[in-house]
Amino acid sequence: MDDAEFDRALIAAAFQLAAEKGWRGVTVGSAARAAGLPLALARERFPGRPAVLLKFGRLADQAALEEAAGEGPGRDRLFDLLMRRIDTLQSHRAGVLALLRALPSEPPTALLLTLATRRSMRWMLDAAGIPTRGINGELRVRGLCAVWLWTVRAWRSDETEDLTATMAALDAALRRAEQAAEWLGWGSRPATPSPPSPPPAEEAPAPDPAA
Repeated sequence: MDDAEFDRALIAAAFQLAAEKGWRGVTVGSAARAAGLPLALARERFPGRPAVLLKFGRLADQAALEEAAGEGPGRDRLFDLLMRRIDTLQSHRAGVLALLRALPSEPPTALLLTLATRRSMRWMLDAAGIPTRGINGELRVRGLCAVWLWTVRAWRSDETEDLTATMAALDAALRRAEQAAEWLGWGSRPATPSPPSPPPAEEAPAPDPAA
């Protein structure tokens, strides 16, 4: 088992435990034991639960970036990138939902995921060929974070097999952002971003659990 396989196995075990016991009942050690992984190596690669979430977010980013389209409208490219991140969340759905339910009672974890999500959304914009430097770039990052939060809220209640409701929410959010303010740089008219309103704090995503 190489490092990547080890990380994926421990993350999968952590989210399985979260689904069964709640996120607060998860530790790196318990996840390692559940997956039959050596504790010493688990300690080396995952010093604590935050490391599990950060690694999971990077895996979601990698899954999105591996097949990033090299051409096409920016909105279409962002749609594909963000849906691939959603697919990563979907692969551990029950555990990720348990994590999201726990966030209101764990402010440090919520803050960690907020910062990680900002980094992830900057990568998504870069992959779509949309500038992220300067004030306008920062506004685009914030706008895409709002789009992501909106999409995750839809995903939480989406029980369709093909995630139809989630895709519709993401498409609507991106279209609204594009049409209302052109905050992603499409067209020539500068404007102040007006992305969809983010969901309540208790519905903030993981990441990146996606972080």
